[in-house]
Amino acid sequence: MDAVKHYELDISRSFFLAGALPYPYMKSVNAVLYLSTNKLEVETAVDLGFPAGHVLPCRSLPVDKDKQLRIAFDFDGVIVDDEAEQVYDSSKNLDMFHEHERINREKPLQSGPLMPLLKHISQFQKLERQKAQDDAAYTQMVRIAVVTARNAPSHERLINTLASLEIDTDELFLTGGIEKNKILEVLKPHIFFDDQIGHLTPASDSTPSVHIPFGVKNRRDAI
Repeated sequence: MDAVKHYELDISRSFFLAGALPYPYMKSVNAVLYLSTNKLEVETAVDLGFPAGHVLPCRSLPVDKDKQLRIAFDFDGVIVDDEAEQVYDSSKNLDMFHEHERINREKPLQSGPLMPLLKHISQFQKLERQKAQDDAAYTQMVRIAVVTARNAPSHERLINTLASLEIDTDELFLTGGIEKNKILEVLKPHIFFDDQIGHLTPASDSTPSVHIPFGVKNRRDAI
């Protein structure tokens, strides 16, 4: 509480649990994300259906003059479920994956663990966009990016899924095999969420990164 006061944070509620796990209380406070540096704790939370992420070590420091908040998300296994990842994981055939997504391009994917978080942030983003339209001198302070390994033609299902939820992104990167770290070094998000540790490890030195241990690829890696 002293730290909250020292940094003049607008925080008034606090739960003190004597070491008990906090994520069971998420619904009571309408929380949409639980973050921890404790990997096992996060994995347990995700297995129980809570939206949680493992915060990786990062050596970068925030730039105080940067007043914009940039949040980057992977798509499959993070924003949406792992339906499409299961198709690729079972076949290891990229053409089959693209064909599956082309056939189902009009069928929105089901929500993944961080969809509630994205929906909440999207509401702030819409207010920001309206303010920017009303005031040409205003700089949008909240920006949303999707950085995904998808590329054409599987991009259509991604776009249609977000459109069905009336969610827009400020940036969309269909990397198609390009190292995501190369994109993140330019984008400079303040936090990046991905379900694959292989994408996060190269990025985490310079980009605050969070592993979402959800879906078939994490279940396979755990075996």
